[in-house]
Amino acid sequence: MTAPALIALAHGSRDPRSAATITALTERVACLRPDLRVEPAFLDLNEPSLDDVVDRLVAEGHGEIVVVPLLLTNAYHAQVDVPKAIEAARERHEGVGIIGTRILGIENAFFHVLDRRLRESLSDHRVRELDALVLAGAGSSDPVANALIARAARAWGAHHKLPTIAAFASSAPPAAGEAVRTHRADGRRHIAVGVLMLAPGFLPDRVTELAYEAGAVAVAEPLGAADEIAEVVLARYAVGAVDLVPLDLTFA
Repeated sequence: MTAPALIALAHGSRDPRSAATITALTERVACLRPDLRVEPAFLDLNEPSLDDVVDRLVAEGHGEIVVVPLLLTNAYHAQVDVPKAIEAARERHEGVGIIGTRILGIENAFFHVLDRRLRESLSDHRVRELDALVLAGAGSSDPVANALIARAARAWGAHHKLPTIAAFASSAPPAAGEAVRTHRADGRRHIAVGVLMLAPGFLPDRVTELAYEAGAVAVAEPLGAADEIAEVVLARYAVGAVDLVPLDLTFA
């Protein structure tokens, strides 16, 4: 029996680096599970769309599809856009099993990627000393999503035994520059910024610009196509694939 196909569903961006990163992440997933059909798709701004990928897979004979949303927080896109897109795909392909998993979220393994990206930036800028951190997320109008970033910042700071402020690229204060200036007002001078976003684009670039303007000594790249993230994609897929298996309620 053929395993369900896996669609890694990203939001999309006008920045071509973002789509390239999502494609690279999808390729890492496929390398980890060469037995699976793995495809990227985008909700908006990039091709292929979820509809296009589902149509192609169904035309090729795939009867089961698991959609893994590549989102770190459970904000509007996760609550509204993704379920709506998946439901529309189901309605268009009656009889095909199409299921969406929970989002990636922020797993402990992602902090290893954060550290690696930050070490790369520190090395590039020849920084040997840190006395404060900022952790920047995308930001949302949903306070629960922002609280998740704030909690991640506290955990990251506690691990490194450094004061850490959560910052946001949009929709909520403080911006990265404000967070850096808050540390500087407290006498900190060696402040680095981690970026808790998946792919490059306008928002990470804005974080970088504001942080350096405010005096940060290093700003990390986004998480990118890391093996740790690919493994979480597969973990979400595994749960979704099990959920597609019909329950046998026949009792002897």
